[in-house]
Amino acid sequence: MSNVPQVKVPATYLRGGTSKGVFFRLEDLPESAQVPGKARDKLFQRVIGSPDPYGAHIDGMGGATSSTSKCVILCKSSKPDHDVDYLYGQISIDKDFVDWSGNCGNLSTGAGAFAIHAGYVDASRIPENGICTVRIWQANISKTIIAHVPITNGQVQETGDFELDGVTFPAAEIVLEFLDPSDEGEEGGSLFPTGNLIDQLEVPDVGTFPATMITAGIPTVFVNAEDIGYTGTELREAINTDAKALARLEKIRVAGALRMGLIKTPEEAATRQHTPKVAFVSKPKDYKSSSGKQINASDVDLLVRALSMGKLHHAMMGTAAVAIGTAAAVPGTLVNLAAGGGERTSVNFGHPSGTLRVGAEAKLENGEWKVTKAIMSRSARILMEGWVRVPGDSF
Repeated sequence: MSNVPQVKVPATYLRGGTSKGVFFRLEDLPESAQVPGKARDKLFQRVIGSPDPYGAHIDGMGGATSSTSKCVILCKSSKPDHDVDYLYGQISIDKDFVDWSGNCGNLSTGAGAFAIHAGYVDASRIPENGICTVRIWQANISKTIIAHVPITNGQVQETGDFELDGVTFPAAEIVLEFLDPSDEGEEGGSLFPTGNLIDQLEVPDVGTFPATMITAGIPTVFVNAEDIGYTGTELREAINTDAKALARLEKIRVAGALRMGLIKTPEEAATRQHTPKVAFVSKPKDYKSSSGKQINASDVDLLVRALSMGKLHHAMMGTAAVAIGTAAAVPGTLVNLAAGGGERTSVNFGHPSGTLRVGAEAKLENGEWKVTKAIMSRSARILMEGWVRVPGDSF
């Protein structure tokens, strides 16, 4: 019977947007986990409590949802004109893998705040009171994110009156700019990888229907809610308790991933759960959010529901919000049409927990759509800091 002592690793448990994750400084990790590979993956899985066949994460820091099964590594940036390199790992809840294929937009907020907490931003650039601009290199997708972090009395301001639907308590507002968010790093290709604003997506055992497939923020497959039997007002219980519905939506995701060139065979999708996302859109309708808040059709431009790691998200992933804002800015996409069509620089969309506004700047160059940046507001707060402990033989 193993009785290997536990290892203490300095860590910070932090909420960013509507997600939570365990944040590490690269130099604080055990030596074997300071480089990509099996040791790092196993360490993070053990920190979170995965893989867990019970789907509960009782023996780890995870919360048994895609929004809370996350780890982040930050270090002083190796890129010119950047403060910090930010690497994100999405830990599968019940399967034995860590997905490094995309970013977490919500935890990008935390990365900006943590960069200051962790001493990665030059003290001369941190005002006594005001806004500190943190330039983040997102290492998963090789993109720049700029976080505008409020500072009070020389420290990151965490409390405030900014309300974010999907987060229970108000906090301080952090504005994020995702620069040139299209063309997801390793994938190559354009904003619309199929070359079309709308494709007819053939999904085995499901059907054929229009889809907009985009690589902005995170690769995302958008379909019309009505085309797959929904209204667009669904809350997560309506989807996540329906195994057949989840299986159908996964088939749509796999078909989209193949069409976008993200995978070569359907089997590969099993080890790439984080990307692409699947989202369904509809024109504005009245509904009650998961908190009981009344959302009126007049409050929003469109409705969006999105899946993350095989389940309907309780609010909206930050990267998917970037995809929504970008697609809405391009006339003729399903997202743009659901919002009423035409040219627009921002949309306010309804999601299961409430509403969110996101802006994007898109333009047509030489027959191809380009997006220069997307902007949205989130918040972040440290929940706990100190050490996380894992058995010494677990990585």
